[in-house]
Amino acid sequence: MRQITLGSPAFGDHAEIPKEYAHEAGDVSPPLRWSEVPEEAVELVLRCEDPDAPVGTFVHWLLAGIPPETEGMAAGDPPTGAVPGRNDYGRPGYGGPHPPPGDRPHRYVFRLLALSERSGLAPGFSAGDLDEAVADRVLATGTLVGRYGR
Repeated sequence: MRQITLGSPAFGDHAEIPKEYAHEAGDVSPPLRWSEVPEEAVELVLRCEDPDAPVGTFVHWLLAGIPPETEGMAAGDPPTGAVPGRNDYGRPGYGGPHPPPGDRPHRYVFRLLALSERSGLAPGFSAGDLDEAVADRVLATGTLVGRYGR
């Protein structure tokens, strides 16, 4: 599998996510940058999940329909044409980190996928919908892990 370079000007890989991108600060998505997307990609999709949540993996962000020529996004500003999925807070769009007080810092895994075919996902799609839509279509992936505790 080919690799996409995924990063953020706001935090490094495996570093602390600044509080301004947390749930209690208003759910502003962090800025992201990426490169090395395969030329044959027709769509990018993004997911952010907390695998350390007490109830099992918690979905914080699902975004499909990202144009493959896009090289990133500013804080709180998904690319034009992107389709928001439903996070586990029950809302579309980004829901920031919010681990239980006193827990060890949780990991927040941002994963960008380059697809060979369009996903066809509609606003409000679920993580399960995303999994079905990308099966056998992933050309490349990139991962960025942030940490956050309260």
